[in-house]
Amino acid sequence: MAKNVLGTELETCCIDPLTGFYRTGKCDTGSEDRGLHTVCVRMTDEFLEFARDSGNDLITPAPDYGFVGLVAGNQWCVCLATVVEAIKANKGPQIVLESTHISVIEFLDIDTLKHYAVKS
Repeated sequence: MAKNVLGTELETCCIDPLTGFYRTGKCDTGSEDRGLHTVCVRMTDEFLEFARDSGNDLITPAPDYGFVGLVAGNQWCVCLATVVEAIKANKGPQIVLESTHISVIEFLDIDTLKHYAVKS
């Protein structure tokens, strides 16, 4: 059973739209997931624009891949590199810690993750 960055069971990020590299709703990963789709992000307009401008367009639908496009408020398993870039650019996203894969702490420390955590 996969764990999250808090050390507990990895929770579902989103099922509508269905996210995750394996399209299970969870930000689980494996050897096939070269993009490390491991960070559960709650979308904001600012993050969506940053990601698009950085070459990771999460706004435009891609029907061939079953991707409907995201809007602010959606949650999605985002590539780790995009999240790291956003944080470095001072445009860090809202991160759902309970749904972010534990492997992320190899690249981002827990204090940084908590700083960007979704506030209830």
